[in-house]
Amino acid sequence: MAGDGLLRVGELSRRSGVSTDLLRAWERRYGLLHPTRSAGGLRLYAPADLERVRLMKQHLAEGLAAAEAAALALRDDGAEAPRQGEFRPAELRGELAEALDSFDEPRAQSVIDRLLAAATVDTFLREIILPYLEELGDRWECGEISVAQEHFASGVLRGRLLGMARGWGQGLGPAAVLACLPGEQHDIGLVAFGLALRARGWRIVYLGPDCPVANVAEASERLDARLVVLSAVSAERLQPVLSELQQLARRHTVAIGGAAAADAALKASGVIALDDDVVAEAARVTATVERGATPGLR
Repeated sequence: MAGDGLLRVGELSRRSGVSTDLLRAWERRYGLLHPTRSAGGLRLYAPADLERVRLMKQHLAEGLAAAEAAALALRDDGAEAPRQGEFRPAELRGELAEALDSFDEPRAQSVIDRLLAAATVDTFLREIILPYLEELGDRWECGEISVAQEHFASGVLRGRLLGMARGWGQGLGPAAVLACLPGEQHDIGLVAFGLALRARGWRIVYLGPDCPVANVAEASERLDARLVVLSAVSAERLQPVLSELQQLARRHTVAIGGAAAADAALKASGVIALDDDVVAEAARVTATVERGATPGLR
């Protein structure tokens, strides 16, 4: 329990009988849940969220498809229908997913154009791109989409994000060096983090996938970088370079994201461990550097 009748996701799961993973999926895909955030950044759910979950379960038991069940649960709960022209993240993510699932690149680009016309970079990343990518991974693991569909969608989105990154090395702000750890090829999350940093005034120097730590250190020294951000989707990328990262962290503020950030070895390394919310973490790291605080744990 979180006070004031609000529930953490574990308690919501216990009361509703729905797993936390499925609750998060319903929140991402259909906008079924409307959490607030605590001062510490935890998602908190109201009794109305619990009621919508119960209605969703009831409609699913009646044989309805998940999307239809969610729409009815929102309606039955008395949730206000979206106004014309209102930004509707769940609906727009669904439209984007439909286009990408169909290998329809022009339509996907059109959806993204509309999103960028209506939303800030932070909102675009937090409400559309990152939830969609998480859902894409879940669907691939469950066999709902093919490898070809996953690769196509990732390629389209990576290209678009890199297009948005054009010119992110300009300006008078402090320099941030971004790279993937050696052997790591997946960089969409890192590019998204760079865009969130750019929105906070940083100049981004992007070294890309599979970058030796020695090269990162060389660039960081040459640029007098205030921040170094590294990423690895595969946790096993961390251990072979941990000593190099510890040395790098003695000279620069170093942060790491992706699965490698969960490694317990980081606790004593002086490296900041990032979670999956790139917008909140970009703000946190920026504040840390501005304070001149010693890099450390959350």
